[in-house]
Amino acid sequence: MRVGNLECRSVVIVAERAVDVETASGGRFGPDPQAVYQDWDAFRDWAATVSEAEGAAFDPADLGAPVPEPRQVFAIGLNYRDHALESGFDVPDGLPPVFTKFATSITGPVTEVALPPGGDTDWEVELVAVIGQRARNVPAADAWDHIAGLTVGQDISERVSQLAGPAPQFSLGKSFPGFAPTGPWVVTPDEFADPDDLALGSAINGEDVQKARTRELIFSIPLLVERLSAVLPLLPGDLVFTGTPAGVGLGRSPQRWLAPGDELVSYVEGIGELRQRFV
Repeated sequence: MRVGNLECRSVVIVAERAVDVETASGGRFGPDPQAVYQDWDAFRDWAATVSEAEGAAFDPADLGAPVPEPRQVFAIGLNYRDHALESGFDVPDGLPPVFTKFATSITGPVTEVALPPGGDTDWEVELVAVIGQRARNVPAADAWDHIAGLTVGQDISERVSQLAGPAPQFSLGKSFPGFAPTGPWVVTPDEFADPDDLALGSAINGEDVQKARTRELIFSIPLLVERLSAVLPLLPGDLVFTGTPAGVGLGRSPQRWLAPGDELVSYVEGIGELRQRFV
């Protein structure tokens, strides 16, 4: 099942057609794309009955963020070994670095992003997990029962702000407007042969800059749910950006930054792609 946000209305995507949730459910579920995660089990059971005939063609450019207003956004740092090394850090042990991307940075899959003046803006493709059930002290073995689905995310990062002292400002440096594109929709875990092993990558102007598989994550999605929920509750509709693989601009020699006119395309196997143009 694929759940999306089409012109600020919740939709289920069936065979490339969008089924309006409020209309098709006779008002049982409302139009708010965020609200479906508050009663996820009931929504998922209903959505499984939706047919292609109830849908309409749509323009992917009209899709918004599939989870537009999460109460909590968790972003995981240094969660691929090669990325930790290219960033000059030790591979984390115990609990990886955790920060947030403020919710105002969240956008949909096809956007134009303004580059902050005087900054060094970088790219970080990520698999993003969407919480579907409140999780508190959940063991890794049960974690997938608490995941509504997966989507594609970009942790766009302005490195000057992020790394400025006396203490780094990870959350601020990664939360400029448009710095958290997500989408194109949320795909339920049962759509994947193995949701713990998906190809992901990014390209700038057609040049591949990142390629990896999520089986290379140091802390898998189940382990992240276990470690995070041991500290605080994960709430329905929360986002977990699971980390980026090697290939970011910061780790290159010479370093490389996004420039006006660049187009960044990011993808995760079985989900889809994001497209950002920078100005």
